[in-house]
Amino acid sequence: MSDLDNIKAKRNLTALVEFSRIINSSLDLEFILNNVLLTCMGKFFVTKGLIALKINGIIIPKSSKGFTNDIINNFPQIESSEKLFEDNSFKNFLASNNIAVVDKISSPQECLGIVCLGEKLNKTSFTEDDTEFLRTILNISASAIQNSIMLDELKRVNRALDRRVHRLNSLFELSKEFGMFSESAKVARLLVYSVIGQFLVSKFAVILFNGEHPNILESKFDVSELKNLIGKYNFNEIENSVPKNEVEEKFPLLQKLGVELIVPMQMQSETKGLILLGKRVNNHNYTETDIEFIYSVGCLAIISLENQRLFKEALDKQKLEEELEIARGIQKNLLPREIPKYSNYEIAALNISSQHVGGDYYDIISLDEKNFCIAIGDVSGKGVPAALLMANIQAFLRIICKHGMDLSEATGIINDLITSNTSDGKFITFFWGMLNDESPTLQYVNAGHNPPLLIRNKKIQKLELGGIILGVMKTFMPYVTETIGLEKDDIIILFTDGVTEAKNINDEEFSDERLERLSVKYSKLSAEEILSNIKNEVQSFTKGALQSDDITMLIIKVL
Repeated sequence: MSDLDNIKAKRNLTALVEFSRIINSSLDLEFILNNVLLTCMGKFFVTKGLIALKINGIIIPKSSKGFTNDIINNFPQIESSEKLFEDNSFKNFLASNNIAVVDKISSPQECLGIVCLGEKLNKTSFTEDDTEFLRTILNISASAIQNSIMLDELKRVNRALDRRVHRLNSLFELSKEFGMFSESAKVARLLVYSVIGQFLVSKFAVILFNGEHPNILESKFDVSELKNLIGKYNFNEIENSVPKNEVEEKFPLLQKLGVELIVPMQMQSETKGLILLGKRVNNHNYTETDIEFIYSVGCLAIISLENQRLFKEALDKQKLEEELEIARGIQKNLLPREIPKYSNYEIAALNISSQHVGGDYYDIISLDEKNFCIAIGDVSGKGVPAALLMANIQAFLRIICKHGMDLSEATGIINDLITSNTSDGKFITFFWGMLNDESPTLQYVNAGHNPPLLIRNKKIQKLELGGIILGVMKTFMPYVTETIGLEKDDIIILFTDGVTEAKNINDEEFSDERLERLSVKYSKLSAEEILSNIKNEVQSFTKGALQSDDITMLIIKVL
């Protein structure tokens, strides 16, 4: 190698070292791309260049020099970098813009994008050394570009998570506010204000179905026209939200009135009312997440309206005793009316309150065709205050299940919300998990609850992993999850302390040891038989004594 070649190599190496230092000094994508482009153009004396990156599977221009906006806007839509040079529209783009060289920007995992450089000022061709130097620049740039893209994606995910947490907080606050009003007009007004505040809606209506005659509680649409249109459609058959395109197709008269979104207010899968929304002030469309939030607010409102209706009916019949009986009925409605059927599981459940209403809670929530959620909880104290806190847990669990959040993260959010909004030392022991009906597995979190028993071959494993009780303090350590593969004839027994602490006339407790012994003894029976036998054992043990606490059990058998 000649002295001139040595000097040139040293200069190139020095330039590459300086370029690497600059390019890795920032995570700003625009800064990185501009430096890559300017370095290439300065090194090869070209008048124009372009960098396009793969965004959501499509290669899109992100930085350019020497190209007009019209040329950039007409950049061909390319979905595969593998067939880049087979794409006729891309070939035409290269030819029409005198592109001299095109190279890929690749990480070890994938192609991140491409760089296009125009002709040199002296009209000479790119040499092999030029191509090798360009490849070196792009290899150095790839990691910086990938890190910047990952940071942007992380920021986007964090923003989305922040919005979800904010909306969960809003829902928790609204669940308390709805319970404070005794008039349907005030509930409807709070519902409207919460939606307007979030989405800047100019026109809206809230319709409640009371028997055969729908009642318009609030409306910024023409009321007389809306009343006429209500009679033309069977609105109480709407089970899912109706977005703008479906409104135009199924309800053209409402679309002419200005309605862009119809959201049902449901309770126990029955449509009790509707929220009609017009165009947003900022002209943005309603996203799927927006619709989920509006649906959740509507469900909270309709529960509040239904509770008011039942409460007033109770007052018309009798005073305190009748009122408490109605409250008990409401609480029972929050629990599953019937046990869902699954191909790989047999489930049985029991809830016996020690008073008219109690603080025990269990639920079975279908997530999709293969997965479902199980939960059991015990609110400290008894009576109406405990039942109200239990109702909040039930509402939050169903809302969070719709968002598909990680068990550990979701448990932490629930704990923080309950801690911020409970007083008088109230707390909740809670256990919940996700079961897969296709390939039997259980992923769970135990928040200070009595450890459920997993019985396999007459041996007991206690499901203890998780974290602190809900409502005691803010989450300072993440909740721990555990995933367990389930086998045929496995038995899972979930229970509250009302079972093990049930007392007989001699003030003796039923005890964990007795429950474990009986669980092993009856483990070969069906879930319903196991539940019935343990229930009979508890009732026999406590015969003659007052029931001191709520009794709740959930038995799951793997088929």
